[in-house]
Amino acid sequence: MPQRIKIKDLLNVTEFGQQVTVKGWVRTFRNNQFIAINDGSTINNIQAVVDFNHSDEVLLKRLTTGAAISITGELIESLGKGQRVEVKVNQLEILGDSDAEKYPLQPKKHSLEFLREIAHLRFRTNTFNAVFRIRHALAFAVHQFFNDRGFIYMHTPIITGSDAEGAGEMFQVTTLDFDNTPRNEDHSVNYKEYFFGKPTNLTVSGQLEGELAAMAVGDI
Repeated sequence: MPQRIKIKDLLNVTEFGQQVTVKGWVRTFRNNQFIAINDGSTINNIQAVVDFNHSDEVLLKRLTTGAAISITGELIESLGKGQRVEVKVNQLEILGDSDAEKYPLQPKKHSLEFLREIAHLRFRTNTFNAVFRIRHALAFAVHQFFNDRGFIYMHTPIITGSDAEGAGEMFQVTTLDFDNTPRNEDHSVNYKEYFFGKPTNLTVSGQLEGELAAMAVGDI
């Protein structure tokens, strides 16, 4: 079996007739024939064409939105509008079924409020896919800018025992059971049984560690 090729790379191929393997999830399945597949490598889908007259009917019924599949077939030039290549399917395998009655991401527009309720799937939508690709590009550009100028990227602690600049309320981090917190005789919290041995919080600033690092390595 040919090695799996990312859809991003397939969409740029200029040599047709080769056997390719694509793995991803079903975006849409139309007319018992056309499968739109996405694997996350690009916001664009690739179309796979199934010969439904010579395909297992039970297998075709499992091609629902969200199902994870693997296809192997011939890469051909597409005659359809809006696409340059497509895959003529020779082998089709369902890697993971998707219950059409329960899978919430159907091929229609969803509100951002609705997508907040399905955070584990919202990255599969074009909106979140595009947003985070832009964020990736911006973050990479910032890091590349400073890296090219000799700066060191410092990872400052996320959990801290200090209150940084003393600004605002802190978010406490604890491994203790709030409903059964160990107490001293004076009813204060017994932090000796705590993971860190003292009160800790989410940091609100990496400034302190940044100042220390700057005095050691310079540009940070």
